[in-house]
Amino acid sequence: MTPTPICDAEQRCGFRYNGLMNNGPMNNPGGTTPIAFDNSYARLPEHFFARQPPSHVSSPSIIRVNSALAAQLGIDADWLASPAGIQMVAGNQNPPGADPISTVYAGFQFGNWNPQLGDGRAHLLGEVVGPDNVRYDIQLKGSGPTPYSRGGDGRAPLGPVLREYIVSEAMAAMGVPTTRTLAAVATGDIVQRDEPQPGGVLARVAQSHIRIGTFQYFSSIQDVEALQLLAEHVIDRHYPHCRELDNPYLGLLEAVIEHQAELIAKWQLLGFIHGVMNTDNMLLSGETVDYGPCAFMDAFDPATVFSSIDHAGRYAYQNQPGIANWNLATLAQAMLPLLDANRDAAVAMAQQAVDGFAPLFVAAYQQGMGNKLGLQIASDETIELMNDLLGLMRASRSDFTLTFRYLTDLAGDQDEHYGYHPGDGFDDWVRRWQPQLDEQAHSRMVAANPLYIPRNHLVEDAIEAAVYRADLGPFHRLVEITGKPYGYDPALERFAMPAPPGQSVRQTFCGT
Repeated sequence: MTPTPICDAEQRCGFRYNGLMNNGPMNNPGGTTPIAFDNSYARLPEHFFARQPPSHVSSPSIIRVNSALAAQLGIDADWLASPAGIQMVAGNQNPPGADPISTVYAGFQFGNWNPQLGDGRAHLLGEVVGPDNVRYDIQLKGSGPTPYSRGGDGRAPLGPVLREYIVSEAMAAMGVPTTRTLAAVATGDIVQRDEPQPGGVLARVAQSHIRIGTFQYFSSIQDVEALQLLAEHVIDRHYPHCRELDNPYLGLLEAVIEHQAELIAKWQLLGFIHGVMNTDNMLLSGETVDYGPCAFMDAFDPATVFSSIDHAGRYAYQNQPGIANWNLATLAQAMLPLLDANRDAAVAMAQQAVDGFAPLFVAAYQQGMGNKLGLQIASDETIELMNDLLGLMRASRSDFTLTFRYLTDLAGDQDEHYGYHPGDGFDDWVRRWQPQLDEQAHSRMVAANPLYIPRNHLVEDAIEAAVYRADLGPFHRLVEITGKPYGYDPALERFAMPAPPGQSVRQTFCGT
C-alpha cells in the first residue's frame, strides 16, 4: 500500500521537520531586501513574456537555504531564511526591484512540434549581477499558474522540488554546468496529482533561462526583428566575444554548439540521463535545466531509460549526443534569417556549424574519459582501451560510478571503493592499462571520478521520508554528502553503493 502524505481535511500539509538542517542560520527577522535586481530580459519588448505575479500560498516554511550559492550571488543567506525571505521564495511577496515575468517559447517535445509553450509554473523574479560580475536569473518554480499554463495549476509537488535541489547541487559539485537551487520552501498547501501531495516552491538560479525553444517561437511566427533582438541579448549576456566576429550571429550559433557538446560529454562521463531532452529544455547558456525524470545509471547499459514517459527510448543514455545534435540543428534552422540574407548561403553556414558538433563532442568525451582513466593523450591505443572497458562493463553490468572509482584506487594503490569489484574479465584489461599511467594519473582520476552521486534509490528514499513522514533529515543528509562527491568516508558506504536487491528504481517521473 502506498502511504498517504500528511495532510489534514482542509487540504493543508504540515511538517515536523525532523532532522531539519538549514544551510544557514534563521535568526534574521527580515528588513530591507539585500538583492540588487537588474532585470535586462524584462526590458525586452513585452511579447517576449507575460508580466504575471506569483500566486500566494497559505503558510510557507523554509526547507533549505543554499548559503554558498547565496554568497556567490551577493545575497544575504540569513535574510533568505528570515520571514521576509521565505515570503519571497514562496511567491507571497515581491521584493523591491523584482519584476516577475513568465517567458514564452516553443519546442519539439519528443520530436513533436508545439508552437507555444512557455513558463507554465515559473516566474522569473529578476536578475542579479554577482560579485563575480556574472549576471544570474532568479526564478521561482512551482509558484502558480501563468498565461502559458495550458490549464495546469502551476504548482509543484514537494517531491520534484527536493529532487531538483539534490541533483542540481550534486551536478554543480561535480563540475557540470547547471541551473542551481538557491532555496526551497514548503507551501503548507497540497497539490493534486495522482494523489494529494504537499506542495513546494524552488528558487532556481541560471545564467539565463533562454532556450532553443525561445528562438524557435519567434522563428515560427516569422518575427525576424524579435529573433535579432533575442540574439543580441544572448550575445551581450553570454558570448560577448562574438561581437568581434565578421558574423556575430554565426559566432553565437557556433558558441552554443560548442558549449552543448561539452555539456553532453560531461553527462555521458557521469552516467547521467536527462530524460526529457526537448528543445525547450536546452539553454543557450550551456547549463543543464529541468531535473524531472532524470537519473544516474547504476549498472552500465547504453540503452538505459528511466523516464516513465519515454516509451520509445528516444532519450536513452546512448542517444543523448545524437539528440543534442538534432536539437542544435533545429536552433540553426530557426536562426537562418540572421545568418545571411541569401537563404542558400545561410543554410550552408548553419550546416557547417551543426556538423561541428560531433567532433567537438568526441574531443570533449575522449579528453574526459582519458582523465577518468588517468590517460594523458588520446591515441588509437588509449581509445581502444576506453572502448574495451565499456564493452566489459556492459557485458558484466558493472556499476558505472564504482567501476571508475575501483580503477582510481588501483592507480593510487588505495582502497576507497568499499570493496567493490566490477566483475570477472577485467584482469587482462587492467594489465594493458596500468603501463599507460604516469605519476599524475591517480590525481587526474580522483578529480574525475566521484564516489557519491545522487543514486536513484537514495533520492527516492529522501523524497518518501519528506512527503510521507514529514522527515527532511534524509534530504539534508543526501545534499550534504553528494555536495562532496570525491571524498571517502568509511561511515558512508551505503551512500556509495548501488541499490540493494529489490530496491532499484527503474522509472522516474516528471513533476508536472
